[in-house]
Amino acid sequence: MILGKQICLRALEPDDRDLMYSWENDPRHWAVSGTLSPYSRHTVDEFLRGAKEDIYTNRQLRLVIDKNGHHEKPTIGYVDLFDFDPPNLRAGIGILIGDESERGKGFASETVVLVCKYAGEVLNLNQLYCHIHSDNESSIRLFTKNGFTPVGKLQEWTKIAGQWKDVVVFQRLLRY
Repeated sequence: MILGKQICLRALEPDDRDLMYSWENDPRHWAVSGTLSPYSRHTVDEFLRGAKEDIYTNRQLRLVIDKNGHHEKPTIGYVDLFDFDPPNLRAGIGILIGDESERGKGFASETVVLVCKYAGEVLNLNQLYCHIHSDNESSIRLFTKNGFTPVGKLQEWTKIAGQWKDVVVFQRLLRY
């Protein structure tokens, strides 16, 4: 468990299945996750079974974001490290605050801080990166505020609802 001031990051548990199933199957999240179709409960169960493996085996890691001190419905989202590249010590990062009522309260920002520290100090990664749609102002603010620098723009990178969207690539070198 990685403990912060407002939140903690923890490993996935079997009890997370229903909430993960709900969030993964919410079409509003598909544009940023690259999902094109719903997930079955079986697929979510398989993901949870594989989540016990380490990042070197799976090349990804999902951590659950829980609010500290809340026993009823403490889970507000999750954070992923993905496309882990061991030789080059880098990974992508993605955050979902799935409970919309918890957005804008600083939880995502604290998550970025905790994950960057964990990735640098524990996983010994050199860098994290993310791809953000150029019109996603809140995510651009979140990552910029937390030390990520825009390093490029991918024009017409994704097509969403018939419209092409540009993606900005952000990178943060981890120096701990």
